[in-house]
Amino acid sequence: MTRAARIALMNQLDSVLIEGNLLYKYEKAAWISNDLALENPIVKEEFHGYLTYEEQGEIKTIILGENLQTCVAEYIFENNFNQPKSVEIGKRELSNKERTLVDVRKKILENIFDKNEYEITVPIEEGYNLNFILLPFANKYKLYIITGTTESNLVPLGNDYIFIANENGEIESWHKFHSILIPGYSTIDGQKVRGLIHTHLPTTPLMTATDICTFMLYAPFFDLETLTVLHGRIRVAMKYSLKENQITISTF
Repeated sequence: MTRAARIALMNQLDSVLIEGNLLYKYEKAAWISNDLALENPIVKEEFHGYLTYEEQGEIKTIILGENLQTCVAEYIFENNFNQPKSVEIGKRELSNKERTLVDVRKKILENIFDKNEYEITVPIEEGYNLNFILLPFANKYKLYIITGTTESNLVPLGNDYIFIANENGEIESWHKFHSILIPGYSTIDGQKVRGLIHTHLPTTPLMTATDICTFMLYAPFFDLETLTVLHGRIRVAMKYSLKENQITISTF
């Protein structure tokens, strides 16, 4: 690999890393907020959905009441995503921004699941689910879909998607990152695994933001340290280190 090619690749991966970290913050905030909401009997009774979004450098998850038209609790995260920096319990009307995000997400999901042209799958095994992360950008939206699991001993890589929609929730493009679900097991034949590895298809040659997000979410449960993605065409290995929160590359 030439020096120029290496620099170009690292620039791409830097962008992937930034996006992966943002996805992690959204999804981890949603995890913690949902757990806290369901532990509170008052909030649990009113729980009909949730929305996570960024505001003034903070990540906020609000619990939505009946018909998704009110907020019944909000949890704000800044630096520590294992617990919110502030919690507000009480019913209020949605802000204009919140109402817009709820409506756009609803329209995008309707456009995805009401049509047969998108190959969205949910693993048939019990314990798997799909999670939706909405990111505004410019005057459009990205909707990421990642697979989650309650199964022990594995990281649910793969079966992940991105949809680009306009301000009306109409889908303009989409991409499926991995062709299948790739369960990354934390133990094999009783032996502890420290790193996971998989190969990407030519349609998705680089490590993805969803790879990083999912690994960041699940790796701490199993003391996993690294995730490696192989780019077969140019024979490059991309390794993400959880401790360093950094991607390095090497040839093979």
